[in-house]
Amino acid sequence: MRKNLVKGWRPILVLLLLFVIWEIVVKIAEVPEWLLPPPSKIFAEAMAGWRDFYPDVFSTVKISLLGFAIGAFIGLAAAILLHLVPILRDSFYPLLILSQNVPIIVLAPLLVIWFGFGLLPKMIVITLVCFFPITVAALDGFSQTPSELKHYMKMAGASKTQLFWKLELPFSLPSIFSGLKISATYSVMGAVISEWLGAKQGIGVYMTFASSSFRTDRVFVAIFTIMFLSLLFFSLIVFMERRVVRWQPKGDENK
Repeated sequence: MRKNLVKGWRPILVLLLLFVIWEIVVKIAEVPEWLLPPPSKIFAEAMAGWRDFYPDVFSTVKISLLGFAIGAFIGLAAAILLHLVPILRDSFYPLLILSQNVPIIVLAPLLVIWFGFGLLPKMIVITLVCFFPITVAALDGFSQTPSELKHYMKMAGASKTQLFWKLELPFSLPSIFSGLKISATYSVMGAVISEWLGAKQGIGVYMTFASSSFRTDRVFVAIFTIMFLSLLFFSLIVFMERRVVRWQPKGDENK
């Protein structure tokens, strides 16, 4: 526990050092605040404008969690289906990879044209961002099940369904959680992109108004908030992983 606390303070100290250097350089170079505000100005704006900013943060968190839940469900369901039906995997897996070559920021305007400015296009954007890492990670986890254990269960008369639920799925949990951690961080980014489509509230809307009025301090407030939310979502998935995957040996136990 003590080692974990020490390691946890290291990135915080590095971050504080970067903020101090940033503050000093901006002051010495006399950089205009509209171009690059010092951290003290950014944090002061965050504290002063939190009451007005809070509804935007809450709106982004709400659609991020909803989109992440939908993307995680679809991603995991797709992985299970592709794994259990090899012909589907051979047919659709290359298409899944090709779908990731289409930038979401380019696809987003089309979703508005097709589905309007409501909640649906936003959910589609976040789902598209989230489901692919989970699908790939889960498929990779399913394929890494030890062959000798699979052979042993087949010798014991296990069906394909029993083989999946009792062996392949438990062994794939570390990989699935890796995909969930990636998707959890992407969900905030997807939510912000979706809010650029024409939402009434959200961090994306806040950033748009701040940029158009040259309030660079508010833009940085939004950026730091996005980073914090991504880190928070990531930490929640790590916490869940430690509660669910208790049997997995930790690689840093002896460090």
